[in-house]
Amino acid sequence: MREHAPPDLLELQARYRELLERIESSQREFYRLARSVYRVQEDERRRLARELHDGLGQNLTALKHQLALLGPHLDPAGRERLAAAVELCAQTLEDTRQLSRLLRPQVLDDLGLEAALRWLARTLGESGGLAIELEIGVLPALDGDLQTLVFRLAQEALTNIVRHAGARQALLRVVAKGGWLHLTVWDDGRGCDPERVLANPGTGIGGMRERVRLYGGRFELHSRPGEGCRLRARLPLDGDGVGMRE
Repeated sequence: MREHAPPDLLELQARYRELLERIESSQREFYRLARSVYRVQEDERRRLARELHDGLGQNLTALKHQLALLGPHLDPAGRERLAAAVELCAQTLEDTRQLSRLLRPQVLDDLGLEAALRWLARTLGESGGLAIELEIGVLPALDGDLQTLVFRLAQEALTNIVRHAGARQALLRVVAKGGWLHLTVWDDGRGCDPERVLANPGTGIGGMRERVRLYGGRFELHSRPGEGCRLRARLPLDGDGVGMRE
């Protein structure tokens, strides 16, 4: 005959289950709020990018045209100084547009993740002297938060490679498989100590790992000094970012 647990043990078990449920509920709420903070940050980036492009950018364009109209009315020395002013205005306009794209590339909102990743690889590759190979599989429809997350992960990873890795080649791969979106970023640079890099907030890698966790994903960094670096992130396609899957 099976013995029944004492009443005090049953009560302890009930309290334990209740405590676990409260902890899990609080953790889910924390992750929900944290994701909301990231969403607000991206909305602010989008607003600032639009203001730079449509406000300051258009004003600089108009100023450049107005300056050019003064040329016929100036002597040779004045035209030379005017040309320098027009060139400065043009450079400032290009810097403003570049800052707008870095804050929130319009291509991400207009054409989606694949187009934004191709723009990112081309831009960072050309500016950083890095040959970036891009592999993007057939992707299902992705919600805006997931597209933004993958883009920011790729942006941070490739920027770190350009700044710190001393690499000549890199690979960016994005594929969907088995209900997950898989992101891989590899480079042939000098490598690193993963534990030290993850513990250093200055590299941004630690922040990437935490953000992946917030969306219910898994994050891995594999490297050895002198042997390059491989970063992997796996994110649920269903958007169930409970942050408790690791």
